[in-house]
Amino acid sequence: MLLWLIVGWVGFCLVPWYGVEDGFFSFVWLFEGYPFDSDYAPALFLLFQGEKTWLLPLVLFLLGPLQAMAKPRSDPAHARLLIIYGALGFGWLIAQGFAIGISGWQFGWLESLFGPLGDRQFGMGYGAMLVASAFLFVFTQGIAARGAVNGDIFVVGAIGFIIAIVTVFVFYPILSMLSSAFITQDNAYSISVFFEKFTDKRLWGLACLSGGRCGAAWNSLVLAILVGALTTILGLIFALVVTRTGFRFKRGLRAMTVLPIITPPFVIGLAIILLFGLSGSVTQFVADVFGIAPTRWIYGMPGVLIAQILAFTPIAFLVLIGVVEGVSPSMEEAAQTLRASKWDTFRTVSLPLMRPGIANAFLLGFIESMADFGNPLVLGGNFDVLSTEIFFAIVGAQYDQGRAAILALVLLAFTLAAFYAQRFWLGKKSYTTMTGKGDSGVHPHLPKRLAIPVFAIAGVWTIFTATIYVMIFYGSVVELWGVNNALTFKHYLTAFSLKMGENGLLWTGSAWDSFWTTLQIAAISAPLTAAVGLVTAYLLTRQKFAGKNAFEFGTMLSFAIPGTVIGVSYILAFNVPPIEITGTGIILVVSFIFRNMPVGVRAGIASMSQLDKSLDESSLTLGANSWQTFLHVILPLLKPAILAALVYSFVRAMTAISAVIFLVSAEYNMATSYIIGRVENNDYGLAIAYSTTLIMVMLAAVGLLQILVGRTNVGRRLDQSRTNVTAHTKPIG
Repeated sequence: MLLWLIVGWVGFCLVPWYGVEDGFFSFVWLFEGYPFDSDYAPALFLLFQGEKTWLLPLVLFLLGPLQAMAKPRSDPAHARLLIIYGALGFGWLIAQGFAIGISGWQFGWLESLFGPLGDRQFGMGYGAMLVASAFLFVFTQGIAARGAVNGDIFVVGAIGFIIAIVTVFVFYPILSMLSSAFITQDNAYSISVFFEKFTDKRLWGLACLSGGRCGAAWNSLVLAILVGALTTILGLIFALVVTRTGFRFKRGLRAMTVLPIITPPFVIGLAIILLFGLSGSVTQFVADVFGIAPTRWIYGMPGVLIAQILAFTPIAFLVLIGVVEGVSPSMEEAAQTLRASKWDTFRTVSLPLMRPGIANAFLLGFIESMADFGNPLVLGGNFDVLSTEIFFAIVGAQYDQGRAAILALVLLAFTLAAFYAQRFWLGKKSYTTMTGKGDSGVHPHLPKRLAIPVFAIAGVWTIFTATIYVMIFYGSVVELWGVNNALTFKHYLTAFSLKMGENGLLWTGSAWDSFWTTLQIAAISAPLTAAVGLVTAYLLTRQKFAGKNAFEFGTMLSFAIPGTVIGVSYILAFNVPPIEITGTGIILVVSFIFRNMPVGVRAGIASMSQLDKSLDESSLTLGANSWQTFLHVILPLLKPAILAALVYSFVRAMTAISAVIFLVSAEYNMATSYIIGRVENNDYGLAIAYSTTLIMVMLAAVGLLQILVGRTNVGRRLDQSRTNVTAHTKPIG
């Protein structure tokens, strides 16, 4: 607690209280009148200068916990004082932030009650963040001192931290956005306006049953179910090929399955159009050979379905590979010892133990399909889905935030239904297979009746994926795709040219600024996303506390909302005090963390469900606390989940578009925003060249992450000859 009090006083006395315009970490503010200039002054200096007097109560709340330190932890007054001062300090900080803005009082009733303020405040800075963190953890330590979650300070603090950041960066912006569903043109609230838009035929119509067009809600639901099921099947097939066969090129297959997820938006759609569009290569070949008239069949549900399966199968693979590897070989060997065939062993032992991974893979595929924006925009045609309808409701001529909010509510309802269906299917069964004991077995190969179709499907899909990427690379080295096929490297030179000047190397290419910005934002957000996701998964699988279901719902909410809504809600919520981060790199990092966090959560849950809780209990019995147990026992066994979270969050930060397009600025322009600008200007060659470069960069990053994270090795080792199996137990803790 002393540590957090020091953090709080440092934030109050030494760090600028409000946001620094040129960026805190530029440290320019140190030479611009700090600490007396009100733009850079800490709270203490503002009070000394007679400004921002509403910050004065924070001094009392920071001094209050010192009373608790003078009392033993067993004294009920110790916990009571921590809770009171932590809650009062955190609550006062929030209240004054929302009550006072850039124009003084934010609400008319406050001005009528207290009179004109005569002062104002801008968005909170790092000083306010440190003080808020100190109050939060003082409060959680008080809760732990009362015996919550067995008095575990780390667990209670982690729960409080996750609740706080999810509330600020998920619930608050979404509620700001959804409140517009009830707003009329006169800025009044009306329930009738909500029901009028909610019952719109464009949303729920079933005219497709009679040859017309279905509503966007039904289109999205059917598409998401198909994508969730097919991506899960394909992801499981690739996971089985990698782990349960003697296939020699497993590393190449891993790379091929990950390729679509590291591809920028629109590129797969453009490649599919060039293959299967009205003038596509495959379409023209079929027309010439078989005399079939070309059609526009690819535009609509077929094209979107193919593109989404290509894009989201790697997510299922990344989730399932750890689960398939985690099934204990000794259980499969025991079944075969009891004279079960390989097929019966796989069907009755292996496959049931993979249910957590299968359920999580389906859920992620379903949610991704619901929230996908790029593929339906390129290939949708007259096939309306919720994500594109939200986009056009916001940026189109209608600019109807209320309709966008209602569409988001429908999308959220579908996602929650899938979430609870998944929980019902899993039930309360145990899927534990890793207990920390020595396990000298190795996974048996697939039975032939299963191996043949698995290899056939994996081979066909791999060839199709490779063809897509050959088309993408080819498009980056031709003069004008589909018109002038003369080979050229001018697109790469335009984007990434270098020159030697008087002052050294000059980055003269037009894409360098957005490239370095994207790489920096992705490198910052990826480890933060993985950390938050895995800590959340640990809390959900290893701890019991009140409100656990609501806690899990909150962590998944950001993934259920399409990126377009996330982007607009962030603009509405964070463009004004108390959190004013629009136009900065922080808003991009934050959006990526909470948009991609659920993948780390689901991957962590799927892997932790196979770890016996006796591992935790043994560590605690030997004197380790929860933090040490999590760090030294749990995390080393979660390398597949860590890798999945890191890879997914990094590449999604590099390729995201739906939220980014609203949040980029002149100073922080992202690669995907730049690519879309080139596409809008019909500069397809440069856009594809940039996309190809990003693919190469992300492939290198994925390989580096896999080397850094390594593989889980729990209780089994196979020697180089692959014939002699030796018992091996790896020390943990």
